[in-house]
Amino acid sequence: MTAMQNAVQFQSHVPAPGPTLVDPALAEPAQVELTPTSAWQAAGVSAAWRKLLLQAEMAAPHVQVASIEGEHGVGKQTLARYLLSRSPLAGTAFRRRDAREWLLTDFDPGTMAGFTYLDRVDLLAPPGQGLLLSVLKGLQDRPLGRVLLVASSQTPLRQMAGQGLLMPDLAFRLTAVRLAIPPLRMRREDIGPVAQALLEGICARYQQRKVDLGPGALGKLLETALLETSDGVIRPGDLSLPLVGELVRQVSTAPPSEELLLDGMIHRHVQYVVDLNRGNKLRAARQLGISRSTLYRILGNEAILAH
Repeated sequence: MTAMQNAVQFQSHVPAPGPTLVDPALAEPAQVELTPTSAWQAAGVSAAWRKLLLQAEMAAPHVQVASIEGEHGVGKQTLARYLLSRSPLAGTAFRRRDAREWLLTDFDPGTMAGFTYLDRVDLLAPPGQGLLLSVLKGLQDRPLGRVLLVASSQTPLRQMAGQGLLMPDLAFRLTAVRLAIPPLRMRREDIGPVAQALLEGICARYQQRKVDLGPGALGKLLETALLETSDGVIRPGDLSLPLVGELVRQVSTAPPSEELLLDGMIHRHVQYVVDLNRGNKLRAARQLGISRSTLYRILGNEAILAH
């Protein structure tokens, strides 16, 4: 076992100041994206977001270490990709590593190269903080343009240092270039562009043509989710939309004759929407964009195309 592994095995998590510190992505293995960073779009139109992009663009050619702070889901990785795209390492792989897992490996900091997005440094306990500090000290003599390490945190690192939760020297080195992203609730004008960017990413993933969010579509979707949720948290099931896997199973298990008959497919889709709405036919009709009488006619197995 390496000395680095010996040191890290004794670390315990820093106490979380709130429930937002829970991140399921921490259990995932290291992610390496080989897509050129220039392909990523930094969505957002607010003054706060545009200011962050300008700061990232100005710092990118001259920085080896930077930190990006903000709540979960606020766009830290998006901003990190933008920083990479404006750096001398533009076009290289975007490597995402969990800070604790990364320090458990027996890597040699002297051979470190390329871009690394180091996730959740705010969860490092003192032994891990010391190891990361030694890595940063080893980078200070490296030539610019060879290495770019971006550390993410959900908690302000300088605040942690002031509370004795982070080594002051480590906080100083990580925050020499610091980008703090305000939450979306403080820049609501970015919600639409962010949703559109997510939609375009989904279209690209499934190799579908570009789809735009029409006027009022986002508001209607959120309104439906708000009416469905019961505990203050909107989950995928509250959107009253079928999951991709469920749709695939429906089509794959349907009899061949039904797949080819349009009336049958319409009937099954309408019934599915009714089931999603727990039998509420009025709400199902509204979501389908049809009258309640038409919905009853479809469910009654009348020939739809004859009307």
